[in-house]
Amino acid sequence: MRYFFVADIVIKALVAYLLGSLLGSLIVGKLKGGVDIRQHGSGNAGGTNALRTQGWQFALWVMIIDIGKGWLAAHVLASLHIPFITQSVSEWTAVVCAMAVVVGHVYPIWFGFRGGKGAATLVGVVLGLTSAALPWVLGIWLLVLMITGYVGLSTMIATLCFNVWVLITQAAPQLQLLTFSVCMTLFVVYTHRTNIARMLSGKENRARSLWLFKPRTDNT
Repeated sequence: MRYFFVADIVIKALVAYLLGSLLGSLIVGKLKGGVDIRQHGSGNAGGTNALRTQGWQFALWVMIIDIGKGWLAAHVLASLHIPFITQSVSEWTAVVCAMAVVVGHVYPIWFGFRGGKGAATLVGVVLGLTSAALPWVLGIWLLVLMITGYVGLSTMIATLCFNVWVLITQAAPQLQLLTFSVCMTLFVVYTHRTNIARMLSGKENRARSLWLFKPRTDNT
């Protein structure tokens, strides 16, 4: 029986990783004439760089793909029964698939292991694992963004606050969900290490359209 559990999780985690490797920005870029946004702006293959360099319509499709694959991995793939393998779905399957799809987005095998930073895919994953947490996470993200103007900082703090949501909303927090939230917080901080360095040096770009406290002399 243990063999079936392990085989089920390993196979689904591999599929989730491959699904995560399908980057929305590079798929949309190919459909738009071969645009590789890793050659533009910050060089990141995520939604923020897509918005800054290609516009909102391009970025919207990127977000739909990246959020959608996170939801598919955590909610749909994790619950599938594989013939001759799946006996019963392990409680760990969903969180392992969730982590695998995010890792696939950051280190995509299809695109030379150069991907995004996982924020949009994490939104889809949270939607798939526990949709009730999504308003809390997005609300924290927007609040920090409006106060600081930093998208990366907003993402890190919102991911950290997901841990808080797990602890305060469940009488007995699930070990699986808490393990996922802690691992993803550490992973998101790691993927944003260059953003942290730029913030500390004062060189990080801000989302000025949403930043409430930008200098009054700033007309951009």
